[in-house]
Amino acid sequence: MTKWPIRWDLLFRYRMIEIVALWEGRLNTNHLIQSFGIGRQQASKDINTYLVDIAPGNLIYDKQLKGYKPSDSFVPKLTSGHADEYLHILSRNEDMAVTFADLNMGFENTTMVRPVTRNISPQVLRPLVQAIREKKRVDICYTSLKDGECSGRIISPHTLVCTPLRWHVRAYCEHAGGFRDFVLSRIHGIPDINDQATYDKHADELWSTKVNVDIVPDPRLNEKQKKVIEKDYAMSDGVLSIATNASLIRYVLDAYSIDIHTQKSNPQGQQIVLGNLSELTNYL
Repeated sequence: MTKWPIRWDLLFRYRMIEIVALWEGRLNTNHLIQSFGIGRQQASKDINTYLVDIAPGNLIYDKQLKGYKPSDSFVPKLTSGHADEYLHILSRNEDMAVTFADLNMGFENTTMVRPVTRNISPQVLRPLVQAIREKKRVDICYTSLKDGECSGRIISPHTLVCTPLRWHVRAYCEHAGGFRDFVLSRIHGIPDINDQATYDKHADELWSTKVNVDIVPDPRLNEKQKKVIEKDYAMSDGVLSIATNASLIRYVLDAYSIDIHTQKSNPQGQQIVLGNLSELTNYL
């Protein structure tokens, strides 16, 4: 479709209806009331409109549950049906609770374990986002882990990258004469935006190189154990293939706790390994 027909605020509420019904098995107006701060009449209207205009037959009212449950013919219309969407709702709840300790969004029976966010200043992030948007060069003061010394760098940033463990900016570094990753928490002071950048992402060969990271069960596991791991990661023919680019391979591996330099003595420790190491060695 060329134009989305649903207002964004309604779309978010309809998505909440699908996600909660699918993953909790029970939806009532309180989910919408607590998550969006709307009245009960509006919440009831949203559920009815979803059932009439978006997904007729997706939900059934259950008197014992005192709420709606997914029908046997339930098909997600505004979501992908992946568990990550439910996790995103939980994550939003955790984020809101940091600021509003007494806020009840209706997910008190769940919790999340997330890595501590690294120290990132908005005074650092804002100029970098502006430089990326306007394709400008930036003066930064950066501390490299290699020598621990703070030094001036002139970079041309093209993409802000968020991984489970850190934020970094992908940029051309005039000092290094190539594209590098700069960890945001290691930038000091306020970046100074300069003139037009001479390098963009199209000149970044690693960024432009598309690859697949193939994750497989540790070959030292027995066949039954491999089947368990394959099911854990929804592998197809024993492989989980993740599309990315060459500059992000190591971060994909970090996200799955795969260390290609350490061969653990116990295969049940890591459980999964990189299946196409020979293809990706040059990039690592």
